Amino acid sequence: MASNKAEAAAAAPPRALTLHRAYRGKIQMMAKAPLRSYGDLALWYTPGVADASRAIARNPDDVYELTNRANTIAIISDGSRVLGLGDIGPEAGLPVMEGKALLFKHFGGIDAVPLCIRPQAPQEIAAFARAIAPSVGAINLEDISAPKCFRLLDDLRGNCEVPVWHDDQQGTATVVLAALLNALEVTGKRMDSVRIALIGIGAANMAVYRLLRAEGLSGEQFIACDSRGILHRGRADISHARDTFQEKWQVCEETNPETITGGIAEALRGADVCIAFSQPGPETIPAQAVSGMAARAIVFACANPVPEILPEAAKAAGVAIIATGRSDFPNQVNNCLAFPGVFRGVLDVRARRISDGMARAAAHALMQCGRRAGLSETALLPRADEIDVAASVAAATGVAACREGAARIVLDADNLFNQAVTAITAARKAMDALIDGGCIAPLPD
Repeated sequence: MASNKAEAAAAAPPRALTLHRAYRGKIQMMAKAPLRSYGDLALWYTPGVADASRAIARNPDDVYELTNRANTIAIISDGSRVLGLGDIGPEAGLPVMEGKALLFKHFGGIDAVPLCIRPQAPQEIAAFARAIAPSVGAINLEDISAPKCFRLLDDLRGNCEVPVWHDDQQGTATVVLAALLNALEVTGKRMDSVRIALIGIGAANMAVYRLLRAEGLSGEQFIACDSRGILHRGRADISHARDTFQEKWQVCEETNPETITGGIAEALRGADVCIAFSQPGPETIPAQAVSGMAARAIVFACANPVPEILPEAAKAAGVAIIATGRSDFPNQVNNCLAFPGVFRGVLDVRARRISDGMARAAAHALMQCGRRAGLSETALLPRADEIDVAASVAAATGVAACREGAARIVLDADNLFNQAVTAITAARKAMDALIDGGCIAPLPD
């Protein structure tokens, strides 16, 4: 009997798959205006809707007041670099984008529309983004492979009517910066003197490098390692393809002043900090290599679904602080701590762009949230489901946009914080009401 039960359990589909099938996805569109009688149609559709359309035709900015554009974003992906799954295509990427939309609503009070598209050339994706811009207040690029994600973001940041953010780059870097600032506080290390090893130099770590440089670190403080070894000026494979891998070649030129060669072990030797966005582990980063790091070392092993080194192995190797991308380990470094608040702030001031300065402001707000909660080796950042976290990030982002002259509406931090709390609270109350009213079935035990 026990054997039959074990066989049945092994044959059963994973619970998450069963629930996705039962709910047929995770999001839906719901009305926000009351429609209680047939006569109400004359207000919301013809003939009343013509009044709103004529007003917008006279003054296009009225679209933000007369439609939901001010609270709507698009999540655009071609499915070419999904989580730890790789190039699985737009259809297979849709569950992930729906999940992202769910997080935007729950953590930011934002209506996000997942748009998984067939085109994969950067110029085609950019053209699609610009074409849909009149319908949204901002665009989130998601799970797009490198190096085209770099070209795409550079193009759209300077050539789109709404702000564009690539969460795998900017969101990741924002949370890493916040976590690193707090990890340095816990370990007593100084930002201007630490040596940082970047393991993996794709979209995530390239953005981490750029944002840390914007924070004031010099290129000489870094050493980077990809699947072929440490980056340096003598890497002919990168030099010969520098037109395609411009960012990688820049790292070759700016980092590793001692021209150290080798692999992960050599990159980590003597390093204070390891920031890894690389091949899922658990032994991508060997414990022996970690043991060669400096005293009180900090390791961010952020590959999903399995970190490059497991926390217990890192601790046994002498690491002071270990963080991963997973919620079931201490110190989760995850984009969901940043993107809901960043987009909330961007939408509320109707920002024209999302700059590195705004990302840094968001990171510092997140850092302060972590410090208010109480720092330790196992607690660097707050939980993403705390409303004041997203609201604090929104306020900092919006204020930074106003300071940079990127905002169409100027609001102070208190107003931005309160607006964010109101929006997020309303979204969560709506979810509770739908569950309590039987419109959304509760999760089965």
